[in-house]
Order: sequence, then structure tokens, then C-alpha cells
Amino acid sequence: MLILAPDLFWSFGPTMDWLQVFVLAIVQGITEFLPVSSSAHLILVPILTDWPDQGLAFDVALHLGSLSAVLIYFRRDIFSMTVSWGRSLKTHQLDADAKLAWAVILGTIPVGLAGLLLKDTIETVLRSPIYLSVGLIVFGLLLSWADWRHKGKRTEYQMNWKDVLLIGCAQAVALFPGTSRSGITMTAALMLGLSREASARFSFLLSIPVIVLACGLETLELIKAEVPIDVAAMLGGVVLSGISAYLCIHYFLAFITRIGMQPFVIYRIVLGIALLWIFL
Repeated sequence: MLILAPDLFWSFGPTMDWLQVFVLAIVQGITEFLPVSSSAHLILVPILTDWPDQGLAFDVALHLGSLSAVLIYFRRDIFSMTVSWGRSLKTHQLDADAKLAWAVILGTIPVGLAGLLLKDTIETVLRSPIYLSVGLIVFGLLLSWADWRHKGKRTEYQMNWKDVLLIGCAQAVALFPGTSRSGITMTAALMLGLSREASARFSFLLSIPVIVLACGLETLELIKAEVPIDVAAMLGGVVLSGISAYLCIHYFLAFITRIGMQPFVIYRIVLGIALLWIFL
């Protein structure tokens, strides 16, 4: 049973204030879909500030905001994919939208299995700032190489099943802190000959089942923990992270077609080096 804080309808409670809610929600919304690692930034915020940990309930709210953003942005694509996918179950025939829907489902399996097997290790051993720094730098350089060397023109509709499997396996690597789920899937897609925009679009579509799974697991843990829930803070987190994530998706897709991934690579490397300097 969930225990509701007595002042939840008008206050953020004793552990969170407006500034913390605003910063964490904006950070989640922006970094969830940029190739810069949202987990790295969310882990670093409490380290670099005096704020207490935001708690599991607020994590769920932030993920719900990101999920709502990608669902709304790709609502037409998702509707077409869902209809075609349902039809394929009856006819056993795949059109372009049905194939893309199956690609999203199959591409999620590797990260789902890896998450279940490595959950404890990820949440304890690998949450060190040093691992974050290494992940930011190493996978940032890999993204840079993929963006410079692979000028593909294929769309997400032109992938084969081998492409889907490789991108799905790459997504599982994102469980290593600092990697960035969007960054590593875009890197793999670029290496396989997809265009920058197609790489980003498929990465964003792949995020949908991943965020749903994350929300589901976190919600189950929240129910078992029976911790107080600050509804006002959660609603604020959902709205702010959703708006920032939606704007991020829109402008990122326009940005990378003209400029590419290198500005994000530079940011990752500078941040990684700064973290090593601070924590070593």
C-alpha cells in the first residue's frame, strides 16, 4: 500500500523544494534523448549539490514525463506501427510499419535480459563517478568516429533483422554508466549505414519500451517499499520533464541533420575529464 504524505497536495515535503524539482526534471528531460547520458547527470546532481536523493517516486515521475514526450511526438508513427503490427499478427505479412514495430520489440529484448541479470551490479558497483567519466569519454569517442566515418543514407524502414539485433545489443551496453542509451544506439545505427536522422528516430522509438519497463520495475519497488509519495512534486516532475524532453526531441532532430554529433562528443569528453579531475 502506498502511504501518502499528509501535506502532499500543497507542498513538496521536507526533502524536495521547487528548485530541486525544476533542475532534476529539466536535466532528465533534456539528457534522456541527447547522446550525453541522462543517468550520469542525474547521479551527479546530488553529488555536486547538497540536495538529498530525490527518491524512487520522483524517478518514476521523471521517466513518465520522458515517456509522454516521445509518445506525443511520434504519435502518428506509433499509431501506424501499432495498427500494422496488429494486422501482421493475423495476416503473417509485414509492411514497413509492422516491420518497424517488430524491430522496436526485438531490439528491446537484449537490454531487458541484461538489466535483469546485472541489476544489482549496476546499482552498486558501477555507480562510481569514475565509471561515469570513463563511459562518457570512451563512448563519446566511439560516437565521434561513427559520425565522421559513416555517412549512411538508409532510413529506419530499411533496416534488416541483423541491424536490429546489433542495435539492440548495443542498447544493452548502455547499462554501463556514462554510456548513454541514445548515444550508443545512434552510434551502432550510424555504423550500420543509417542516416543521422534515421539513427536518432529509431533510437527514440526504442526508448519507449525501455522507459515503460523501467517505470514498471520502479513502480513495483515503490509499492513494496511503502514510502511516502509527494504527489505535487511528482506532477511537477512529469510536466517539466515532459515539456523539456519534447522540445529536446524536436530540436535535436533538426540539429543533427545539419551539424552532426560532434558538439555532443566535445561536451562528453570535457565533462568526463572534469569529473576525473574532481574525483581522482
